[in-house]
Amino acid sequence: MATDQILGQKIVVHFRDGSVLKGYSQDFFPNKDRFHLTVLNQPSDQKATEVFLENLKAVFFVKDFVGNKNHERFKGFPESQSSTYGKKAVVKCRDGEVLYGFTQSYAPNRIGFFLFPCDPSSNNIKVFLLQSFVTHVEFPT
Repeated sequence: MATDQILGQKIVVHFRDGSVLKGYSQDFFPNKDRFHLTVLNQPSDQKATEVFLENLKAVFFVKDFVGNKNHERFKGFPESQSSTYGKKAVVKCRDGEVLYGFTQSYAPNRIGFFLFPCDPSSNNIKVFLLQSFVTHVEFPT
């Protein structure tokens, strides 16, 4: 069995205060108020860190923890790009970050929603954004 399957999903947790933790989670669910994170490279005898959604900006589900520092962020949508991941969305966050992707589950009254990046070369598989950290969402046609 692969190590990732044992440890859980690879995630990068962005907190509201700007801090970041990388690690694995086996119990992240968008309808729960908390989950546990096994921090990358923590000693095996150390307990997982309890993370509360109310303290977060977003949870990034990633392909790997290194990423590509030379990757240029794609701004906008490729011409005629459509997706099985839902409708196009541009999300603006309190810290000024703007994310482009697709969502099926946006509802302003929920705690958060998933955004699937439109950039196929992104290290992000999907992002769970906390509604309390989002300032604006628009749905371009």
